[in-house]
Amino acid sequence: MKKTTLFAALVAMFAFASCSSDGNQETAESTEAHDHEHHDGMAHGDNMPTAGTVVVETPTFDSVAEPMQRNLAQLLDEYIVLKDAMVESDAAAAKEAADAVLTSANAMPVAALQVPEQKEYAEQKVEMVRKSAAAIAGTNDLAEQRNQLEDLSEAVFSLTKAFGATDKKVYYQHCPMVNNNQGAYWVSTNAEIRNPYFGSSMLKCGSNEEVVN
Repeated sequence: MKKTTLFAALVAMFAFASCSSDGNQETAESTEAHDHEHHDGMAHGDNMPTAGTVVVETPTFDSVAEPMQRNLAQLLDEYIVLKDAMVESDAAAAKEAADAVLTSANAMPVAALQVPEQKEYAEQKVEMVRKSAAAIAGTNDLAEQRNQLEDLSEAVFSLTKAFGATDKKVYYQHCPMVNNNQGAYWVSTNAEIRNPYFGSSMLKCGSNEEVVN
């Protein structure tokens, strides 16, 4: 009788532990699904920053030589191709686009700038573009490519803003979940959020934080 009672108790304990484990798993899955739903439902481009909001402080340069503005406009266009490739989670396309960004950065007519402040600022930011673009172009690992995107984005946005390189509206957008919830930025010429750090898994997670032009 004692053996039967002990066996029944052990079976009951096992069943309880199994149910508890299943319950914990269901809770974790439910929490994860909720997090994805919550962040995927964040700003879709209709949440715009207050007019005059500044995230990236830059100088404002007047009377910039036309070749510099033209090359910067091309750099922005090529950056957008790169960003869109990451939205699509296409590492090969991102690698190819990064090569184009790097070529444009290397051809940037910084040496022709006559104003010392313009030249110094351009040299600093163009070097950031070169470094990040070269790193993206040098790997087929999408995660590593995405790790390089924020520095590239900050440099492209800064150059575009400081030199008035385009007549388009340019949006500085932010995802709060990148880098273990520390957040990261990217640049877009479209107010609608299309997240390059997560792609389709959290396509609409993000917000517009600064708008220029």
